[in-house]
Amino acid sequence: MATRTRSRSSNSSSKSSSSRSRGNSSNRDNQSAFSWGETAGPLIGAAVAGAALGFAANFGRKFLTQAVSGVAGDWDEVLSTEHDMVEALFDKALATDSSQTWKRAMLLMQITHALDKHAHEEETIVYPALREANEAVTADELNSEHGYMKTHLYELGQMEANDPEWLETMRELRDLVVQHARMEENEVFPKFKQAMTEEQNEKITTLVNKDGFWMA
Repeated sequence: MATRTRSRSSNSSSKSSSSRSRGNSSNRDNQSAFSWGETAGPLIGAAVAGAALGFAANFGRKFLTQAVSGVAGDWDEVLSTEHDMVEALFDKALATDSSQTWKRAMLLMQITHALDKHAHEEETIVYPALREANEAVTADELNSEHGYMKTHLYELGQMEANDPEWLETMRELRDLVVQHARMEENEVFPKFKQAMTEEQNEKITTLVNKDGFWMA
């Protein structure tokens, strides 16, 4: 009788031990499948640090790209400086040959970004201000010219960088941009600025700088 009691006790103890073992195994499985465990801190910290570095790099790029505004002065001088900068990129692109496909691709990307940023500043701030100053015809003409520039950018984007027509299309785009820029610098902007009050000039300058920063 005593033997059977010890046997049952032994079996019970064995079952209890097996149950605890399965429970521990289940806890480990649950931990690995559904919880961060002890690695949560380092992983989350790394993710936050990476996001912070990305934000800082982006902010720094914007600051450096738009730093020209602090040196250039008023809105018209900022836009004229941007004209000069994109013309310099055009000159570099036109000095390439068909073997320099990577360089052409990089320069096209830089030109596209520069023109997009510049056009946004003019189309959302300067041209609407021109329309308010009863210069709607001039504003619409300048805005239309932006459309032709974007068409050339689209065509260049569809070409292979070693396409025989690449240089000619880039040259046509440069001519459009330069002609457009000279009209603004020599005719439109001086007349428009002369009719402004100091307060209006400061407002346009602030808006152009702000837009340029976020588009950089």
